[in-house]
Amino acid sequence: MEKVITIKSTAGLHAELAAKIVQTASKYDVDIRMVYAHVTIDAKSILGLMSLAVPQGENVKLLAKGEHAAEAIADIEKILA
Repeated sequence: MEKVITIKSTAGLHAELAAKIVQTASKYDVDIRMVYAHVTIDAKSILGLMSLAVPQGENVKLLAKGEHAAEAIADIEKILA
């Protein structure tokens, strides 16, 4: 499953937001990745998320595999929207 999401936070993908994403993604037994500017990282890695340095208004793609992939993506989308 995949979904493109626009980063709404005025600070972009900052540390607090990254921590919430990691916490949410880690609740699910799914392989979930985030893609930005041709770089793919594990969405359960705070360092990976921070390294993307996504500014406000940019799109990221979430890719998830597993039984609860749709739920995981929906929960992360709530954080980013």
